[in-house]
Amino acid sequence: MSRIGVFVCHCGLNIAKTIRVSELAEFAATLPDVVIARDYKFMCSTPGQEMIANDIKQYKLDRVIVTACSPLMHEKTFRKVIENAGLNQYLLTVVNIREQVSWVTHDIDEGTSKAKALLNGAVYRARNLAPLSARVIDVNPDVMVVGGGIAGIQAALELANTGRKVYLVEKNSTIGGHMAQFDKTFPTLDCSACILTPKMDAVLQNKNINLMTYCEVTDVKGYVGNFDITVKQKARYVDHNKCNACLACTEKCPGKSVSEWDEGLSKRKAIYIPFPQAVPQKPVIDRNACTYFLKGKCRL
Repeated sequence: MSRIGVFVCHCGLNIAKTIRVSELAEFAATLPDVVIARDYKFMCSTPGQEMIANDIKQYKLDRVIVTACSPLMHEKTFRKVIENAGLNQYLLTVVNIREQVSWVTHDIDEGTSKAKALLNGAVYRARNLAPLSARVIDVNPDVMVVGGGIAGIQAALELANTGRKVYLVEKNSTIGGHMAQFDKTFPTLDCSACILTPKMDAVLQNKNINLMTYCEVTDVKGYVGNFDITVKQKARYVDHNKCNACLACTEKCPGKSVSEWDEGLSKRKAIYIPFPQAVPQKPVIDRNACTYFLKGKCRL
């Protein structure tokens, strides 16, 4: 058996103009395990909070339901009230009859009926609540940004400038995304590359950004602050630690394929960088176009 207290807020006329709050409180008193039900003009006010705290002690309540506005506004307020009154803060249920009923319903009969339905459900839910305890855990402040287009670049730079470690993951061999393919940007018709390429270079130079190109996220586990993310590094077939970006390899390479960056309208070599301003300025090999992978000999 639970001992539930129900407290219905008028919220001035925000709720009371569309819901018969006194009738709602009377209805609450008829529900199982409800030992006290009250309505008050402003439940979040000091007198309203004191009313809840006093009733918890007087009626030995072990569950509290506040029927009022959005929990985004005052759930913390009422949790503090019941905690100070000796009740576990997680034994509170907030029923939102302002945003979910009063503000979206014009008929007072419909509003009152809907509020009763929500309150009825809340009572049956509250009967099954169990006390919870809060715990403190370590949080990893590092951030992963998935996608190296202009939005991902800007996000990574702004985060890095706050001092955070940022992992920028891009599935292609260069960052820049679709903006790198544009000539001009709307509505000013500014040069797209003139805006983008300095930001691309800033990503490369920023010591707080770990740039992971030609990579894909394959698995995400955990929760906010403690994610465990698996990233697959696709084979480049080029040792980027030894490559000095002279690009002599692209001149020697006999293999050819269509250029994805140029939407298939031009050809590129089997070893390539997508476009001249690509970041990083390190090539990768397309094994589907590479003579060595296709025929077993070349090595030019």
